[in-house]
Amino acid sequence: FLKNGGWFMKEKTAAVVLAAGKGKRMNSDIPKQYMLLRDKPVLYYSLKVFQESFVDEIVLVAEKGEEEFCRKEIIEKYGFTKVKHIAAGGTERYFSVANGLEAVSQDCDYIYIHDGARPFVTQAIIKQALAEVRTHKACVAAMPVKDTIKIADEQDFAVSTPRRDLVWMMQTPQVFQASLIRGAYRKLLSEEKKLRSQGVQITDDAMVVETLLSHPVKLFRASYENIKITTPEDLLIADGILEKRI
Repeated sequence: FLKNGGWFMKEKTAAVVLAAGKGKRMNSDIPKQYMLLRDKPVLYYSLKVFQESFVDEIVLVAEKGEEEFCRKEIIEKYGFTKVKHIAAGGTERYFSVANGLEAVSQDCDYIYIHDGARPFVTQAIIKQALAEVRTHKACVAAMPVKDTIKIADEQDFAVSTPRRDLVWMMQTPQVFQASLIRGAYRKLLSEEKKLRSQGVQITDDAMVVETLLSHPVKLFRASYENIKITTPEDLLIADGILEKRI
């Protein structure tokens, strides 16, 4: 590629799509990522967006033992040619992410990490994330909360009220410079037992970068429709969103 009279290398991007959850809050024997939403699995929708984007490769992280099912019933059935590898999930989300990162090509510049149960990611969100990560090296799709938030104690009594204008709901994709997120996860795995003994709960990838590398993470506005399918009510909401988009 030519730019300003000189040659430059195209950036290489990868997406790690997590589909290893059991979905206990769904009260169903079928994992939420495989539940049907308008006759297609929930997982189909996010994979389709990344398949049609500029992202170069996709690593799908499936529940251990479900790799072949995903290959036949998701990847081959729907023609997701950018899925280059299926990694096995771990006992915790961060183990699943670590396995996914391990499977990403070493020459990738930026890595997207996305929940497979979040079907309404868009091309606009993916593009905005790339612009942000180029500048900040770490960014997260998010939205300001609409409701007042209370911090509670162990007995469920309200103890404080943070300023609503400073509180955001985290979403995915969470996007990082490849070397940054790889380094953060290497450190997490080496210190995992110590962190657990200290009561530190790692709930998203941004927290890994913030906690272990003290690296700031940029939040950018995504969409309130970028929901995660977690409960039966979410499927009803998702159906409404899909109806509007068709």
